Amino acid sequence: MNPDVELPRLHDLMPASGRMMAEVVSQPSQPSVISAPMPRPWQRRYPVKVNLQLWAQLPEPQRDLAFLRQVCWLTAVRLFKPDLYQGLTVAGLVGGLVELSQLDAVGALTAGGLGALAGVQAWRSSRGPKAELRADEAAVQVALRRGYSEADAARHLQASIESIAYVEGRSGLNFVELIRSQNLRSLAGMSAVPVPDELRQQR
Repeated sequence: MNPDVELPRLHDLMPASGRMMAEVVSQPSQPSVISAPMPRPWQRRYPVKVNLQLWAQLPEPQRDLAFLRQVCWLTAVRLFKPDLYQGLTVAGLVGGLVELSQLDAVGALTAGGLGALAGVQAWRSSRGPKAELRADEAAVQVALRRGYSEADAARHLQASIESIAYVEGRSGLNFVELIRSQNLRSLAGMSAVPVPDELRQQR
């Protein structure tokens, strides 16, 4: 696959919000078909990395939806959104520094531990079923503006989950991918069984 053709095509496929934040990067050495690292606060643009050799094994509609989905997840991550976990992370880090400056090792360890635990929870909330399902549904909505019907977009995205697992040499889907797949089947009209609310709300 020619990167001089595919990378500009993917850039044009992005919604306007994605073009301001994300950039498409060829990453031939990565084992995954497509990936986007967790954004860092100091980054101005966030990379969406694509292994074009593996990428070429997916049909174009699946590539479109898998890419849109990755961009939608990336742009939905709210690094500075004030919530409980992020507040505790900042409080823990600040408290740890204060205690350390006062040479209070126990206090520094306690505050640092609280900050680390809250940081892990904040990271999990961006990778849990709730965030993943939202990214899928956002990608389907963006695809409507790219000429896809809702049912076709959901069907192609669902198929891309299975195709990517196969191309990457994995034996099956993980738990979150199974939930995503079932939700997309429901959106595409391929299944009458929706994802239960308790799973949709998991962080």
